[in-house]
Amino acid sequence: MDIKGINAALQDKSPEEIVEWAIQHAKKPVVTTNFRPYESAILHLTTKISPQLEVVWCDTGYNTSATYRHAKELIENLNLNIHIYVPQQSVGYRNVILGIPEVDSPAHKIFSDQVKLEPFQRAMKIHAPDIWFTNLRKGQTAFRDGIDIVSQGKDGVIKVSPFYNYSDEELDEYLTEHHLPNEKNYYDPTKVLENRECGIHN
Repeated sequence: MDIKGINAALQDKSPEEIVEWAIQHAKKPVVTTNFRPYESAILHLTTKISPQLEVVWCDTGYNTSATYRHAKELIENLNLNIHIYVPQQSVGYRNVILGIPEVDSPAHKIFSDQVKLEPFQRAMKIHAPDIWFTNLRKGQTAFRDGIDIVSQGKDGVIKVSPFYNYSDEELDEYLTEHHLPNEKNYYDPTKVLENRECGIHN
């Protein structure tokens, strides 16, 4: 696949046109979410165009009460075809055995593998998508600055980020226009720092 040529062709397209292009070329598309800030935009956009699109949520078990309420609201209001994946160990067990290690601790990799990577890898194996919609955007991390609207992972899956070139202000306008809620009381125990890559995308 000519990723460079595709990105050149999509550069001036709207997020809607980008999703429409991807759906036309997809056999088994999915969208992943963690219900963090601005996730309602990508969920609304993709499921408006493809209502039965499979929505994968890997719930770490450490979300805030506000995030869980936000997830419930979006699942119901957007009628999401949601598939939830959770770690194999409970939060209670992990709190006793491992806790939440400091980011520079050797145990942090074990923690990240348990709460995020293993559930995600299990989900991707089950759904086996060829196109994966994400809400990655330029300016979030150094890695994300270099991937563009369409990228291809090491596993061959085509990653499509319709809002890649959108600023927070532009996403705020999208949420307002479509009367969508936002959730900013979000906590990711694997990242600690906002500009740190979580390990799923790189």
